[in-house]
Amino acid sequence: MSSSQQARAQAAAITPGGASPGREKAPSDRLLALFDGYRLSPGQRRIAQYLVDHLVEAAFLSITELAERVGVSQPSVTRFAASLGFTGYPALREALQPIALSAVAGVPDSREQLRHNELQAAVDAEIQNLENVRRFLADTDHVLEIGRELADSVPLTVLGLRISVSLAEYFAYAARRIHPDVRVVTHGGSVAYDALLQARAAGGGWVLAFAMPRHAKETLAALRAARSTGLRVVLITDLAVGPLVEEADVVLTAGTGSRLVFDSYAAPGMISAALLQAVADARPERTQARLEQYEQAAEQHGFFL
Repeated sequence: MSSSQQARAQAAAITPGGASPGREKAPSDRLLALFDGYRLSPGQRRIAQYLVDHLVEAAFLSITELAERVGVSQPSVTRFAASLGFTGYPALREALQPIALSAVAGVPDSREQLRHNELQAAVDAEIQNLENVRRFLADTDHVLEIGRELADSVPLTVLGLRISVSLAEYFAYAARRIHPDVRVVTHGGSVAYDALLQARAAGGGWVLAFAMPRHAKETLAALRAARSTGLRVVLITDLAVGPLVEEADVVLTAGTGSRLVFDSYAAPGMISAALLQAVADARPERTQARLEQYEQAAEQHGFFL
């Protein structure tokens, strides 16, 4: 184990127990407390009732979505938030979201309580990584453009070495359902170079590469080998700068959860799923035909329970 991992192992050691002292109020009680003492108009009471009835969903709706669900105007939602003492709807939603999360998880919702033990702190960090991915996915045109390039690359090579093997194999496994020729490279050196050279000779144009920490020299060598053959590279990594990034044509940044002794990969996994959707959307007829073919084979041979 590396010295940095040793330090992380000690820092992340799970503390037995971990229950917060005292009894926390139920999420519904905390929600109702937001309305307590305020005089609401009939329209505002409709908004409040919708929040009570649909807390988990409503806490993550935009102002437009909430107004449409309740059947009121957007200014009405803004005035409702102001009548409760908030600066606007975003501030109200920020107050609602931890209550909604505690309703789902059955755990306390304050920052201090969420960080009460090491495992919850790790989840909290991953939620932030996913928030960053959510902001990136706002540009759907960019995601769809990458999906089209990967869909049109036949064969499509997926590369992941060392700790990144699992991400590469997940993507390749799913992509084979909707893409006619997916090749996965999980070994470096001359094996990787041969596979990349063959993919280019067969007409491939792109490599989708995963590079999670700790970053290996053989990953850098594989990216350079891909570029030398004429292949272009989409790189999913936690890095914003550095030699790996310099070898990529497209870089998609996804943070890794690093609070425990071994990293977790919720954010890279979410970007992978988004790219798979974009590949499917790029060639809908092909996607549908291949999925139907797979389902028929699965049913015929009894693949699943």
